Amino acid sequence: MENLFDKIKTIDTSSLVDRVETNLIELLLHQNFKVGDAIPKEVELASSLGVSRTVVREALLRLRMIGLIESKRHRGAVITNPDLLALLEKRMIPQVLDNATLREVFELRLVLEIGMADFIMERVTKEDIEELKAIVANEPDLSDTMHFQIQHEINFHGKLYDISGNTTLRKFQNMLLPVFDYAHSSGILKKDVAVKKFVSHKGLVDIIEHGSAEMFRNGMRNHLDNHFARILA
Repeated sequence: MENLFDKIKTIDTSSLVDRVETNLIELLLHQNFKVGDAIPKEVELASSLGVSRTVVREALLRLRMIGLIESKRHRGAVITNPDLLALLEKRMIPQVLDNATLREVFELRLVLEIGMADFIMERVTKEDIEELKAIVANEPDLSDTMHFQIQHEINFHGKLYDISGNTTLRKFQNMLLPVFDYAHSSGILKKDVAVKKFVSHKGLVDIIEHGSAEMFRNGMRNHLDNHFARILA
């Protein structure tokens, strides 16, 4: 005998605003709206969707919050180019992240900075190299055996992100800086590890000036061991 429950349809538990939000996004996609285009007014959308203006207004507010639309004087709501990281940045609160998540954020950094090798080696200029040399000139002579200092990390790695020429990557680094700062000051990075030599910032500059993308990838992996040896211990 067929199971009676197999015939019961799943109930749509999404709210009316959820569904209107979804419908509005589908409308923008299907009508091929572009950045700068004005979208229909609230009253028109409410009439077309068969819902109140209050529901449409709430759905539009959500689209504004994710950066998909913005209000323009005399034009109403228009399509905008959303900041892919803005919402994530607002919710990146290091103090509420557990240690496992913090470790995963550091792993993400490892992937990004090793992955930038080709961009850096292709796009670096002589002026960039001179600026990197000036940055590392202020670091301790024994920086290849010392734990990193947060300001040195910000200055040096920030310049690498600049050299990559990828604005989104640079924004991503800025978003993660509070996480690194918190991890550095919270104690999670204060585990003692056996003293060993790491590729220092000065070593990485030498690779950028004289080496290859593959050498840079290996050097960056070895450099970041300075962090991961403690955070992953």
